[in-house]
Amino acid sequence: MTNGRDDDALSWDGDDDPTLDVGASHDVEADETEPASEPATAPELPEGFTAVGKGSETVGAEAAPAVARAGRGPMGNGELIGVGILGGVYALFAIGWIIGGLRVQDWRPFLVTDAMYQGSLWLAVLAPVLWFATVFLLTRASRAWVRFAWLAAGVVLLVPWPFVLIGAVGQ
Repeated sequence: MTNGRDDDALSWDGDDDPTLDVGASHDVEADETEPASEPATAPELPEGFTAVGKGSETVGAEAAPAVARAGRGPMGNGELIGVGILGGVYALFAIGWIIGGLRVQDWRPFLVTDAMYQGSLWLAVLAPVLWFATVFLLTRASRAWVRFAWLAAGVVLLVPWPFVLIGAVGQ
């Protein structure tokens, strides 16, 4: 085996770039001439950033309590599956509002004008999506039960009643 990079079978222009040397050097002379130097103080990260990887426990050690106060950790498997299922329910509710609202469109002239009906139809279609996104964003730092309580309340409040009462086919 060879010790230096000059003895490699292939060498390319720029191979002597010091930024290409990753990890410990195999050259004994380089180890003796380069003293190992550690930074005197731990580097600090801007607010909102988190250090990851090797040596990350020493970076921003003073900011760790602020991160712990800011919110909770990542979602667990059960919470992720529950939020996914409820997200699917909200997507089905939006589709139910489209189908049910278009089925009621024949009765619309007796109830409201065209502009009022179209505005209320699209607000009804967007309501489940907006509710899910709002709850998801506003409960980022809350406990899981608070998020699920608000999502369950939305499931009860945003039922697509035109679809439930008339159905996809109608009477």
